[in-house]
Amino acid sequence: MNNQKILPMLSLAKKAGKIITGEDSCEKAIQKGLANIVFVATDASGNTKKKFNNKTTYYKVPIYSLFTKEEMGNAIGMHNRATLVVADAGFAKRILELLNI
Repeated sequence: MNNQKILPMLSLAKKAGKIITGEDSCEKAIQKGLANIVFVATDASGNTKKKFNNKTTYYKVPIYSLFTKEEMGNAIGMHNRATLVVADAGFAKRILELLNI
């Protein structure tokens, strides 16, 4: 399953300083045009999912809900993360390839 290949990509992006986490920071990144892909945890609250679906639709940013908070947090070496932004076109392109898009 290619989805499991995405987690190591998120780890590499974090090491490169191209991951933004935290709801407020992610929202600002989307609004400033820094977000190439947004990930929202499958176990995030309904309000968080709705808020980010609305934001990403308005700003035309791809959004995915593939991993739990724990999986995303482990991938980037942080505690549970409900939202995550990939702020690099190269990493975003590779992740979209892995998603077969």
